[in-house]
Amino acid sequence: MNKGGSGGGSGPTAAAAAAAAQKQKALLQRVETDVSNLVDNFTVLVNVSRVNDPPVRNQQEAFMMEVRAARMVQASDSLLKLVSELKQTAIFSGLASLNDHVEQRKGEFNKLAEKTDSTLGRVGEEAAASLKDLETHFYSSAVKAGQPSSP
Repeated sequence: MNKGGSGGGSGPTAAAAAAAAQKQKALLQRVETDVSNLVDNFTVLVNVSRVNDPPVRNQQEAFMMEVRAARMVQASDSLLKLVSELKQTAIFSGLASLNDHVEQRKGEFNKLAEKTDSTLGRVGEEAAASLKDLETHFYSSAVKAGQPSSP
C-alpha cells in the first residue's frame, strides 16, 4: 500500500486501509487464541472428569476441573467481547461509508442546483429580451400608431 501518497487523497485512504488490515490481523489472532483455549480446556476437562478411587486424587481433579472451567468462561467472555467489538466496528464503518455517500450525493446535488440556476438565469434573460422585442414591435405597430380601430 502506498503510504507516501503521490495523489492528494491517497495518503489517508492508504493509512486507513493499513490500519484496518492490522486490526483485522489482531482480531483474527484473538479469535484463534480464544478458540484454541476453549478447545484445550474442554479437552482437559473431559479427560480429568473420570472418577478414580482415591478421594485425594478426586479432589485434585475437581479443583483442576474448576480451573479449566474458569478458563473456558474467560475465553468465552473474550469471544463475546470480540463479537461486540466487531458489531460496533461494522456499525461505525457502515455509518462512515453512509456519510461519505451522503457527502458525495450532496456535492452532486449542489452541482445540479448550480446548473439549474444558470439555466434559469439564461432562460430569464432570453424571456426578457423576447418581451422587449415584443413590446418594441407592439408599440411600433399600426394599431398603436394611431390608426382608428373599427367599432
